[in-house]
Amino acid sequence: MVYVYGLVGACFLGLGFVLQQEAAARAPLADILSFRLLLDLMKVPRWLCGIGFMVIGQILSALALAGGDVSRVEPLLATNLLFAMALARYISGQRLGRAGWGGVVLLSGGVAMFMLAGAPEGSDGNHVGALRHWLVLGSVVAVALVLVVIARHLRLVEEPPLLAAAAGVLYGLQDAMTRESSTILDERGIVGLVTTWQPYAVVAAAVVGLVLVQSAFETGQLRQSLPALTAAEPLAGIVCGIGVLGDTVRVTPLAITGEIVGLSAAVGGVFLLGRHPAMPTGTASPDGEEAALDEGGRPR
Repeated sequence: MVYVYGLVGACFLGLGFVLQQEAAARAPLADILSFRLLLDLMKVPRWLCGIGFMVIGQILSALALAGGDVSRVEPLLATNLLFAMALARYISGQRLGRAGWGGVVLLSGGVAMFMLAGAPEGSDGNHVGALRHWLVLGSVVAVALVLVVIARHLRLVEEPPLLAAAAGVLYGLQDAMTRESSTILDERGIVGLVTTWQPYAVVAAAVVGLVLVQSAFETGQLRQSLPALTAAEPLAGIVCGIGVLGDTVRVTPLAITGEIVGLSAAVGGVFLLGRHPAMPTGTASPDGEEAALDEGGRPR
């Protein structure tokens, strides 16, 4: 059931991302990286539908993470781009083509190769020391912060990949904390869960990640943001799974080679699909016209 939950969850996530981006592209550019952006988008039915799909996807992902290992589930969630591609193709009316099918093969084949080569296995995380635990978590949060800082020093049209990558890093952290929260719930019950920090970290990562990804959707084309988001989440999740939760993968030379090739193929497929012409393009202002930008690439 882990694989079923993971794939169906990825389906809902992919569909949700496409609907969210179509709505966010028409939001006021002054709301970038502001919680006001979420308040404005709550008035848009299509965005609410996209959020509904994403919530369903997150719930199914949580069920997958509760029953499996982060290092095993994360590559499955990366397939959300395939489902986003299907909806984007329907909206745009463009065929998949050679490049699109190449991305499909790379992504699906890369995920399969990583799982076969690495044979990821979970653990209870009890053998992970506190120093390693907090170093990994701090490093992941620091990476997300650095990406945002760099993005804010670039032209507006160059920000989406970095903002989306920062959101993906936080979503990967969220996935790991979701897995840890489910373990706490099983061992200590609901009282033990609400008296620990992990579930609150899940909520914080989800909210901040949502602001980042909507800002990325607002400021650029879906093909600029979704590949970075889809690639960063599983990578961050796998790092957290190994560094924080004590997940293990095979470390023989042959296995490591297969893991690297598999992950590289999956990431390559993500970017190839994300740049496919079927992906919606354009950043529109509320009146439907292209937003005017100054010489720095920011709204006039």
